[in-house]
Amino acid sequence: MSHRRITKRKAVLAGAAAVGIAAAAILLPQAYAGQDGARSGAMAPRTMSAASASELLQQLVRQLGDSYGGAYYDAGKQQLVVNVVGDDNDINVQVKKAGAVPRSVQNSAVKLTAAKDTLSRKATVPGTSWALDPRTNQVLVTADRTVAGERWDKLESAVADLGPGVARIKRSTGEFRTFAEGGDAIFGGGARCSLGFNVTTQDGSPGFLTAGHCGVAAEQWSEEAGGQPIGTVQEAVFPGEGDFALVTYDDPGTEAPSAVDTGDGQTVAITQAADAAVGQDVIRMGSTTGLNDGQVTGLDATVNYPEGTVSGLIQTNVCAEPGDSGGALFTADGTAVGLTSGGSGDCTGGGETFFQPVTTALEAVGAQIGDGNGAGDGADNGGAGDDSGAGGAEDGGAGADGGADDNGGGDAGADGRDEVGGNDTGGDATGDGDSAQVN
Repeated sequence: MSHRRITKRKAVLAGAAAVGIAAAAILLPQAYAGQDGARSGAMAPRTMSAASASELLQQLVRQLGDSYGGAYYDAGKQQLVVNVVGDDNDINVQVKKAGAVPRSVQNSAVKLTAAKDTLSRKATVPGTSWALDPRTNQVLVTADRTVAGERWDKLESAVADLGPGVARIKRSTGEFRTFAEGGDAIFGGGARCSLGFNVTTQDGSPGFLTAGHCGVAAEQWSEEAGGQPIGTVQEAVFPGEGDFALVTYDDPGTEAPSAVDTGDGQTVAITQAADAAVGQDVIRMGSTTGLNDGQVTGLDATVNYPEGTVSGLIQTNVCAEPGDSGGALFTADGTAVGLTSGGSGDCTGGGETFFQPVTTALEAVGAQIGDGNGAGDGADNGGAGDDSGAGGAEDGGAGADGGADDNGGGDAGADGRDEVGGNDTGGDATGDGDSAQVN
């Protein structure tokens, strides 16, 4: 398989980079049995991969009902931690028998989701964001440096009205924006973005996912600035309920390998897509900053970009910069998790970056992770969000999903931030340096 850039007959490998992947090369086991350990006692927590934790969580969310308070993946111990509201011992026993670790908390996932919805109604101002953080069992609210005066007062008041212990605010020193400028670089309408993941479309033809704010910026995309178009946008969502676009290759015979090009002739085969989990280790590839890694810090994030509000995103501490938009967010074992949307900061000073979940994008456009090869041969990977993890991802981080979301995303820059309380960061979808930035 060729690793060079797209030619007339060969598609770009998702997410180009000039950095090696050695720093994040630890593979996680995926099977429930055999590779998942810590089975010495009937009630002992089970060690498992993030993907296995995601599958287990889907079952527990349905069983726990109103007692469920979110969940996260403890990457160090390789265990699923499930937040439980109340002191019902039967619930704790149920969680333990399933192999997870119960943790008593104050807020239910339903309560936190309602609080987040309240913020969306009462405190939507550019430069802010909020996400569910199951590790703190709170809604984490982030305000960038442009939020001041009446807008800051409005935000503080809205958070206080939610009641004690429900949400907290953190100040970011950067400015939220989308990261559209420039996996492999793609060019369209004067913008540069990153290719996320190659997919097989509903009719079996090859295509790829990228950021929605890139898709609305230009209809056709090429592998070189001013070059011959190689793909045409079929669907794009931004702003609103997501930030993703489906681009189909103009040549139906294009070979579109299901892999992320990590630079130096190396690739990571992408075999599936899954929901993200808070605490999960992830890797981002982008055409500007290459390969960077970090962790998922929040789920179901709402970001108020200058161009509009985007909901349902993954929040991380992975860095990214303009041009990384649309790039792949994945795991070392080859699971697609997300697509780079935007954030604050850069890869020098740090910040927050938000990603579109891949599973959601796949389901919306009816595509599958896999090689197109003109006939959809590679459509054997769980596309359309089939392997999405935790059903209750809206709930306080109930995203103990293993693997990375199917979003191919470039990293967003992780700004240094002054804590005022919350961890959520928002990002404006603007290409300039004002407010939340879209990569």
